[in-house]
Amino acid sequence: MAAFPVLIQPSGLRFDAEADSSVLLAAQAAGIKLPSSCRNGTCRACMCLMLDGSVTYSVQWPGLSRNEKEEGWILPCVARATSALEIQAPLAEPLAPTAPVARPLTGARR
Repeated sequence: MAAFPVLIQPSGLRFDAEADSSVLLAAQAAGIKLPSSCRNGTCRACMCLMLDGSVTYSVQWPGLSRNEKEEGWILPCVARATSALEIQAPLAEPLAPTAPVARPLTGARR
C-alpha cells in the first residue's frame, strides 16, 4: 500500500500516512496528537488547513462547506492522503509517553 509523507506546520512534525488510513489515525500511530473528538467527520474538532497536497474522504459528506473545501480545509479524521501533504495544525503535538502503571505488592506467595 502506498504511503505519503505529511508535514505539520508550524511544528515541523512529520509522519507517513498510508493510503488506506485516515490522516488522524496515521498521525496517532506515529506518536502525534491532533485535536479530535467524533472521528466521523461531523464535530469538526480536527479541522485543519491543507497547505499542499490532496485527500479523499471515507464518508460521502464530510462536515465541511463547499467554501471551506475550496479554501483547503480538511477533516483529518475522515481524510485519506492521495499525495504528499502539508497541513497547518497549530495544536499538533507529540503524544506524551505513558508512565508505567505502579502495581501494589499483594503479599501473595508463590
